[in-house]
Amino acid sequence: MIVVAGVLYGLGIRSLAKRGVRWSLRRSAGFYVLGLGSFAVIEFGFLGVYSQELRFAFTTRIALLLFAVPGLIATGKPVALAREALSGSVRGSAVLERVLESRVIGIMGNAVFGPVFALAAFSVFLTPIAGSLRSSAVAQDIITVLVPLVGLVLVLPLTELVVVRTSLFIAAEFMLAFVELVVDAIPGILLRLNDQILDHAGPVLGAVPAWFPTALRDQQLSGDLLWFIAEVADIPILILLFVRWSKHDRSEAKGLDDLTDDEMAALTEAHLKSFTQRPPD
Repeated sequence: MIVVAGVLYGLGIRSLAKRGVRWSLRRSAGFYVLGLGSFAVIEFGFLGVYSQELRFAFTTRIALLLFAVPGLIATGKPVALAREALSGSVRGSAVLERVLESRVIGIMGNAVFGPVFALAAFSVFLTPIAGSLRSSAVAQDIITVLVPLVGLVLVLPLTELVVVRTSLFIAAEFMLAFVELVVDAIPGILLRLNDQILDHAGPVLGAVPAWFPTALRDQQLSGDLLWFIAEVADIPILILLFVRWSKHDRSEAKGLDDLTDDEMAALTEAHLKSFTQRPPD
């Protein structure tokens, strides 16, 4: 995954360079060092090594792959790079725009869907399904590929404004995001406070390091870290929503300022007519 993503991003930079366009070095560093680098640290480091043996390594790994890695990859603006690189190809550009404007991206690319999806996904840790996933090598490989991709679909529309929203919709997203700031913590809290092993997984077989926690302490650590990550991950979403709201408001204000007096009068008249033509309650 690291090689494929790195090569594709590099090909995009090379395509721009051939046309004399220079891509930002800061964005490239964000993609390669922060984005792919964080993915490598998670998968090749402690969390990846002990993901099958330790509950807290497993849950923390998934949470970071879903939230942290996509957010750091987004600092490299891969969608903007793809648009620039494909701007010379009518067919390629059209395909990319159709994907970005698809219903799936439209649904997943709003700030309401992300926390709700995270709540549903993290609730799996409260069931025996988590134990089965953790012990399966195949499931671990699927998680490595699928979770960051889903995270990118959730994050990129917010960071690169690929989905057009109205001011009312953005305001609704902003208010609901505050509610989800509390709701997202539920799986982590339940893991932390429960005194029963919820995933029903058996003990680790064979010799284990002396520092390995007990099954209950392992679950409690899992809840602590999941609770913390879920809360922290909502803060950038709130910031992004505020920034998007501000940009959209400035854009609408500029559009109104650019109207002539006659156009403004016609717009006001049409707006007033829409109220007078409504049937009485």
